[in-house]
Amino acid sequence: MENLSDRELEHFLKENVSGKFFCGFSLLENTPDHTYFSHLRSKIGTKRLVELFRKFNAQLKAQRLIAEEFSFVDVSQIISKTNLWKERDEAIEKGLKIFNNKTAKKVATDKQARMGCKGKSNFWYGHKRNVAVCMKSGLITKVAVTPANITDDQGLGNICPKNTVVFADKGHCSKKAFLIMKQNGCTSRAILKNNMRGKGFERDRLISKQRMPYERVFSKQSKKGRYIGIAKNQFQ
Repeated sequence: MENLSDRELEHFLKENVSGKFFCGFSLLENTPDHTYFSHLRSKIGTKRLVELFRKFNAQLKAQRLIAEEFSFVDVSQIISKTNLWKERDEAIEKGLKIFNNKTAKKVATDKQARMGCKGKSNFWYGHKRNVAVCMKSGLITKVAVTPANITDDQGLGNICPKNTVVFADKGHCSKKAFLIMKQNGCTSRAILKNNMRGKGFERDRLISKQRMPYERVFSKQSKKGRYIGIAKNQFQ
């Protein structure tokens, strides 16, 4: 919630009294150093993390704080901490004419990061964060990190809720996305592209209005990746 790195968290627990009490430490008790957190992530692993997240959400559903009758799905950027100038220079040294998604894994520090684009001009290097949100509570129910070059409809397969109405943007209006939603028992409320059959501007304006309050979920999340690799960014 504080968006702290491991080293910042180490200092936060040492110096912040409310932080100590929140995490169950007494005033004079020793707190962990930054290496503890990385070791803990390794021990838990992404599979166990997903299972913990699923069990936590099950408790929220049992208390009726989450009701996935209506869900919001969207994608945001995670910009890699990699220095691309260094990667490009290494690519040139190895005789590679260009640094792109095909050559990135040969020279990049983050072997799983890729170049992505939103719209026609918003390029970045890193990953994508695919998120599903319960529209009753605004709480995240599913999240999956993919390389930035994976399309939104491909990422939908990792986060698509079940038996609900899905509100989505134009990145989720393809035949593949509709098929994924249908397989999960969902009804699509994706905004259609202007050249698609059945496009209704009034309908899409209404969908945009209904989606708008849940865009704030992404305003609370940093676009900068703190770690290297999909697994660690999934933890973040």
